[in-house]
Amino acid sequence: MNPEISETSRLLDIMPASGRMMTKIVGKPQQSTIIETPFPLPWKNDRTIYLNFDLWMNLPKGQRDLTMLRTVSWLCEIKWFKPSLNQGIFIVGLVGAISELTQTDVVGVLVAGGLSTIGLTRIWQSNHSIQTELAADEMAIRVATRRGYAESEAASYLLKGIENVARIEGRNNLNFTELVRCQNLRAIAGFSPVGVPENIRK
Repeated sequence: MNPEISETSRLLDIMPASGRMMTKIVGKPQQSTIIETPFPLPWKNDRTIYLNFDLWMNLPKGQRDLTMLRTVSWLCEIKWFKPSLNQGIFIVGLVGAISELTQTDVVGVLVAGGLSTIGLTRIWQSNHSIQTELAADEMAIRVATRRGYAESEAASYLLKGIENVARIEGRNNLNFTELVRCQNLRAIAGFSPVGVPENIRK
């Protein structure tokens, strides 16, 4: 069997049911990153994960599992239409823009379009917040414990996965979010008594 097909099948098996339904793994050998996940658009049902399989297979199996579970957890948590202020701003702005467009009111279209853009930006930011990133890590660890990993073992694999992905991609330093995630994972894995302060989680 083709190694890419075999690995894709294995990764789908470890995903939760929601992940298998929502996500699609696609090989993309030309990308310089190991794993790439475009921010999902509201009108698309599936959420694509692009893998450079040549680079991906340089990670040990446990790190691949946790890296994938973490990516799927993050993607599954992005909900465009759950009730919230940001979604409300986006929808009101979008409806307003369509309404003003039918009336050919240029100023109204600009104002409503601006409101919709603000809502869209806030949705994007909330899904890339430290809180969301840490929640995705912790969700991945919970799923991994249902796949036979111990909690500390899963946290350790995800921690090493973050570090190894950066190394393989030729990045000398982790970004701020990755550093915070690593500190949280060290605490979960039992490598450090110090977790992430609550004021950073908020």
